[in-house]
Amino acid sequence: MADMKTADEFNPDNLKPTKNFAPTQNEALCGFENITITPEFEPFNQPNDMFCRGFWDKKVQNKMVYKFFRSFVKPTERSRDADGYEAHDYALRNGPWVVTEMLAERHKTEDRRDGFWDNFKPHIPPKLDPVSIEDPVQASVEIKKVAKLYGADLVGITDYEERLNYVGKFSARTLSNEPLELPEGLTNVVVLAKAMDYELIRTSPSSTASTAPAIGYADDAVILLAVAQYIRSLGYQAVACQNDTNLAIPYAIKAGLGEYGRSGIVITKEFGPRVRFGRVLTDMPLQTDKPQRFGVTETCQICRRCANNCPPQAIDHGEPSDYTFNRSNIKGIVKWTTDAEKCFKFWVSKGTDCANCIRTCVYNKDFSQRRFRVLRWLLGTPLRKLALKIDDRLRLHDQLPSHLWWGRKAGLKDIKIEVASDHPIDPEKAQRQQRVKDLRANTKERSQAEPVTP
Repeated sequence: MADMKTADEFNPDNLKPTKNFAPTQNEALCGFENITITPEFEPFNQPNDMFCRGFWDKKVQNKMVYKFFRSFVKPTERSRDADGYEAHDYALRNGPWVVTEMLAERHKTEDRRDGFWDNFKPHIPPKLDPVSIEDPVQASVEIKKVAKLYGADLVGITDYEERLNYVGKFSARTLSNEPLELPEGLTNVVVLAKAMDYELIRTSPSSTASTAPAIGYADDAVILLAVAQYIRSLGYQAVACQNDTNLAIPYAIKAGLGEYGRSGIVITKEFGPRVRFGRVLTDMPLQTDKPQRFGVTETCQICRRCANNCPPQAIDHGEPSDYTFNRSNIKGIVKWTTDAEKCFKFWVSKGTDCANCIRTCVYNKDFSQRRFRVLRWLLGTPLRKLALKIDDRLRLHDQLPSHLWWGRKAGLKDIKIEVASDHPIDPEKAQRQQRVKDLRANTKERSQAEPVTP
């Protein structure tokens, strides 16, 4: 275990990639023009994750951040007399978190936090010779059937890429960043998606809505552990990853589970952006899937629903670029990028997380209904502008008051319903964001031009 450090002693940049993973020329991820890996690419360093920064970065740390983290075990820390933020709303959110927390605390004496900073440590892994797999296609069919039996809603398979791993493994307990250790010979990644509750998400921003990802985390953990143990029981290596180890979004896209959206979230055909992803890294011979396209890229180019309705304005209104808002953004990728600092600051101010970008997305629909499948089809055609206008008029992106989700009468005096903005670009918000980006860019240029004093 590393020696414990103070925030002043901790160096988040102590580790560098062991090799150069940058391409020699621009490389479109899976052929998608809105995600391009450039020669300036650098693998992501886990201490720069926004949640990790809450434990070491003085720019982020404050009493409200600690209260935010504590509210997940002490709900009265932030509950108040406001619709969606009362004691029963926080109790609802914190119920499923007990599963994730129990798993995370299993190996805390080893300075591990499984599912958050660390992948899930195997529970007595069987020591078996690998079962012979002569048909990877059939093995892929079977692993998908198993994963769905265990609770996954979507399953895809792609090849393992070392460049998508985090540079190191962060510890909030000791404030250290140690080299990431993974077994040799990994070849494939089984990507699992679990849908979040539609009606809960509609109450965002609220603690009620935050219950949806809480349930998602709990479900993910159980599914990942079960799928990984199934693979190990056949004699193959399996590393179950949740919020740790590597980047989930590119793996989900590569595995054919969805397209990249303006909000920085993968949008699936079946559930829109309302999903959580887990990964199992393995050396099991499997047939990989192909990326899919159904019009998300083209729709996001003309739609600003998520950006217009982001309370702290953390979502980019502009075109894909390699601009980074802060150290929590990965370097060297041309894409739509979100300002994680603004996003997290808003979460902290509300005392719970926000899902407005998911709630207001045109793809956030119950696609078991035929009318929404027709809408999705239109979004994949040149008639997408018409589809967006129709969807604006449906008003399904407006907030659902939490007391209505509970089936209660409004007992509070002041209940403010958030009426969402529609899809067209908001020139004022876009220009304001661009001015901030230009100011930051100019400040950065000046600091780089200044001579270093010996």
